[in-house]
Amino acid sequence: MTSQFPHLLEPLDLGFTTLKNRVIMGSMHTGLEDRAKNTARLAEFYAERARGGVGLIVTGGYAPNRTGWLLPFGAKLTNRMEAHRHRTVTKAVHDAGGKIALQILHAGRYSYQPLSVSASSIKAPINPFRPRRLTSRGVRWQIRNFVRCARLAQTAGYDGVEIMGGEGYFINQFLCDRTNKRTDEWGGTPDRRRRMAVEIVRRTRAAVGPNFVILFRLSMADLVEGGQSWDEIVALAQEVESAGATIINTDIGWHESRVPTIVTSVPRAAFVDVTEKLAEHVSIPVVASNRINMPEVAEEILTRGEVQLISMARPMLADPMWVRKAEAGAPDEINTCIACNQACLDHAFVNKHVSCLLNPRAGRETELTLLPTRRKKNLAVVGAGPAGLSAALNLAQRGHAVTLFEARDDIGGQFGIAQKIPGKEEFAETIRYFRRQLDLAGVDVRLGTRVEAAELIASGYDEVVIATGVVPRVPDIPGIDHPKVLSYAEVVRDGRPVGKSVAVIGAGGIGVDVSEFLTHEHSPTLDVKEWKQEWGVTDPESAPGALTTPQPSPSPREVYLLQRKPGRIGAGLAKTTGWVHRAALKAKGVHEISGVNYERIDDAGLHVSFGEKRERPRTLAVDTVVICAGQESVRDLADELTVAGMTTHVIGGADVAAELDAKRAIEQGTRLAAGI
Repeated sequence: MTSQFPHLLEPLDLGFTTLKNRVIMGSMHTGLEDRAKNTARLAEFYAERARGGVGLIVTGGYAPNRTGWLLPFGAKLTNRMEAHRHRTVTKAVHDAGGKIALQILHAGRYSYQPLSVSASSIKAPINPFRPRRLTSRGVRWQIRNFVRCARLAQTAGYDGVEIMGGEGYFINQFLCDRTNKRTDEWGGTPDRRRRMAVEIVRRTRAAVGPNFVILFRLSMADLVEGGQSWDEIVALAQEVESAGATIINTDIGWHESRVPTIVTSVPRAAFVDVTEKLAEHVSIPVVASNRINMPEVAEEILTRGEVQLISMARPMLADPMWVRKAEAGAPDEINTCIACNQACLDHAFVNKHVSCLLNPRAGRETELTLLPTRRKKNLAVVGAGPAGLSAALNLAQRGHAVTLFEARDDIGGQFGIAQKIPGKEEFAETIRYFRRQLDLAGVDVRLGTRVEAAELIASGYDEVVIATGVVPRVPDIPGIDHPKVLSYAEVVRDGRPVGKSVAVIGAGGIGVDVSEFLTHEHSPTLDVKEWKQEWGVTDPESAPGALTTPQPSPSPREVYLLQRKPGRIGAGLAKTTGWVHRAALKAKGVHEISGVNYERIDDAGLHVSFGEKRERPRTLAVDTVVICAGQESVRDLADELTVAGMTTHVIGGADVAAELDAKRAIEQGTRLAAGI
């Protein structure tokens, strides 16, 4: 056991039970909860995290009745038959040495089905269904259902429950004037709006007895207009404590909030100050959450002594051995969550099973296995981008002899470019992780080596993996070779100088990233104070909902972002992050122009027109034109090897040069390694 993180690894005595450390795996709905046939997969998913040393696991959300479903026929815990099925999950976690609590989540007006109910009949802006206003009798029925769900969880073997009181869900909807317009005993004043939450905790404690963990997930900054005042939040925390809660967990923001809370661009531990402020007002343990992904950050928070626990959800997707590696004093071996959302939340919001871009085995532990090989092979992997790194590492960890060739002087490929984009600095952690793991796995890494087919054939490799990636596509525009034209790689990776006015050709993910790069002054770390100022986040004691007027810093350049197709710029970006990018570009004053024809580039700038008839000609008098018009696969080597009869596998961008897709690339590399 290391002393590097003494506070993080210190046990926490709750009186009737002890958590072996201060790490909680926060709730994340995986989609496996929704169908009985996936119970074994869910059990192994949690068991692997328990083996990884987590002090307490909180499950994805289970509705206490059908009105609280997240989705039609979604996860619920309402009867003994369902509770019996949960014993598979709790037994797996307990056998692995862990503890687990079931989250009780009533979606309220966020329930994506016509049976939804809420404090008042006010439709959510992110949901087409208008909820039915509960009667006073209906409110009492909902409270009884919460209590029944907790009691069933206890009979199923859970060590506790988490009552979801934040994120804009049902309980949170009763707490805020924004969604609670009632004038009866459940609304009209702050104390009556709090009544339901407190009653749920009080009656749950009475039903489950003293020796059962009750966490209450409390919204400490709603980040919406009409949110709770600070006095209301403090009063709720104190009343929840008096009602019998064991632990108060942090929740930040509603789903409909226009402030990002968990994407890559949010600085680490951005909201810990709010949690620490609340912790001063209660005597039970309080949990810090949101964008905490490394032991050093968690240790620093705990050392200050205000909060007692750290909750992390997605970091446990990326690396189930997170705690074990912290215990071993090896944080550099952690596969750090980069908060990209691409395989976790983006999957959840389109009803796909949750996984992880960096760890495709997450949620697939029973399917995607990486067992030791029975026959050691001598393998070459060409290209050290995400696909090649994934393949090389997993092949070596299975026991194969692996040589990794990379033409450039460092590993990372497109991640090496991504890490330079403002708000994507976390991508450097992935490169650090692979660099360390390749060394531990004994991979022969040959940087600055552009290997030829003849050399690979002569070396006698059993098989070759081609992960040579992509090169920027050069569109057929007159003047494309003009000195003011640069590729996105030249601008971001190579640091070529750019003028004060810039046209970005291509508004896909790369074009958006490059526009953000061009509209920011660059610093090695994200500044929390500056970030909050840009997004209009303030001390919750200063304003209800913790909102103020955003004050973004001005862009150092005038940027035009253009695309050929008509319609909204960034329409194809991911659901959970696309709106953040669009809002950031708007705040920086980026000119977004759709439906353009690129006529020519010359000393005067970029000449464009519009429509099939090429009407309304316009000249953008820019100093620089940056090309972000797609990519082309680099796979000449694969063709040569195939002709020579060598067993060859093509993965990543070399396989498909669509919009850069690290999720697909890393999963391809992992699945290939599992099969060789």
